[in-house]
Amino acid sequence: MSASGSRMNILCLLMISDSVWKWIHRLGGPGLILLGLADSAPFIDAPPGSVDISVILLSGHQHRWWIYYALMATVGEVIGGYLSYRLAEKGGQVIFEKKVGKPRAEKLYKHFEKRGFMTVFTGSILPPPFPFTPIPMAAGVMQYPRKRFVGALTLGRGGRFSAEAYLGTIYGQRLIDFCSRHYRPVMYALIALAVAAGIGALVYFKWYRPKRQREEDRARQSAHQ
Repeated sequence: MSASGSRMNILCLLMISDSVWKWIHRLGGPGLILLGLADSAPFIDAPPGSVDISVILLSGHQHRWWIYYALMATVGEVIGGYLSYRLAEKGGQVIFEKKVGKPRAEKLYKHFEKRGFMTVFTGSILPPPFPFTPIPMAAGVMQYPRKRFVGALTLGRGGRFSAEAYLGTIYGQRLIDFCSRHYRPVMYALIALAVAAGIGALVYFKWYRPKRQREEDRARQSAHQ
């Protein structure tokens, strides 16, 4: 998903009514597992950032439960990431390369050959709009050791959600109050950012990226001759 799509999804999550705040609050730990599963699994598409925002808001409502919320979000993400890993491990190379493009897939393969653990850990700790699903799929295609994959994923996601949950105990309620008081200015600012990101993504994917791929193809052809 593009950066503009990610920002628009986060915009929709932030600019919501009191009834939706209550719905997020009712989700609790099991809801975070489901959101985490949808966020990392290849066959479900949760709005990017939905898990992070839910962790922050839930921790803001229940300060003493912030570790629990971080743990539940991590469990969901690890299960979803492991499903992506297993599907790719069982013959998903063609699907993976078709989804992300062969040049990008080859770059990920090289990363796993050199530093597989850090590739998974770094990817899992980075927040949206960083696309994470290609990483567990690449790990599966490369037959990266399962225990090391799960360990790196757990450390990365656990660290990220723990930090967010802790910050949620401090700023979660302020975030809700701020968005409630300044609904329109925040909405317009986020829409402007989303539009700018959309234009940037259009330029990249329509002109810059195809040009770069053509240059890479010519370079490979020249190397083979």
